[in-house]
Amino acid sequence: MGFKYLLVETDAEGIATIRLNRPEAKNALNLELIAELGEVADMLARDEGVRAVIVTGGEGDFAAGGDIKEMAGKYAHDMLNAYGADISGFEKLERIPKPVIAAVSGYALGGGTELALVCDMIVASETAVFGLPEITLGIIPGAGGTQRLPRLVGPNRAKEMIFTGSFYDARACLEMGLVNKVVPVEELMAEARELARRCIRNGAVALACAKACVNEGMNLDLYSGLAYERKCFSLLFSTQDQKEGMAAFKEKRKPVFKGR
Repeated sequence: MGFKYLLVETDAEGIATIRLNRPEAKNALNLELIAELGEVADMLARDEGVRAVIVTGGEGDFAAGGDIKEMAGKYAHDMLNAYGADISGFEKLERIPKPVIAAVSGYALGGGTELALVCDMIVASETAVFGLPEITLGIIPGAGGTQRLPRLVGPNRAKEMIFTGSFYDARACLEMGLVNKVVPVEELMAEARELARRCIRNGAVALACAKACVNEGMNLDLYSGLAYERKCFSLLFSTQDQKEGMAAFKEKRKPVFKGR
């Protein structure tokens, strides 16, 4: 399947890479690109050969934000209808039942930061810059920034980012817990792939359950989240991977997981 604004490939280890490919617009996120993200997310979620996903852009721009030229003349009903439907591409990416890692270099502003936030982990290069500058345009983040960011870094830091519209370098984002690791530019993709490998050496079914428990649990009270976790934990005892994992432990060998 070919895409206008995305390059998608999967390596021999089952690690798929989604590369934003709209360099003439600094990878600005227009409606068509966001819709393509949804299509790719659906495709990779169903593909049993894909075990992890990396989302990246260019060295200078991960994604410079939403497409202001596309949005400038819109009105409230336009945003509620067209954008409200197509932003589901972000949500589909977030719900892929496999590890999803953002590899960010250069500017990740507005929708670019919000795109990184739907990923499970963020590896940033030393040149990465994050920010939610929508307030400087008379609007607010509209693709999850006001919801996902506070859950990750806490409400006070999130309000600072959102209310001021300031930019933050990679080290500041590491300190506040927005990114998992900062590496030199030339090591970014290698580091993202190594993080993916560390995840996929484990069982795919358990990984999917672990992701679901964390993501769903963030929207539940503690005791409802614990009940959800217990159900997932118990259900895993009906999988071949659980039998293999515990047998391997007893036999002092590495497990060979089948994702079943």
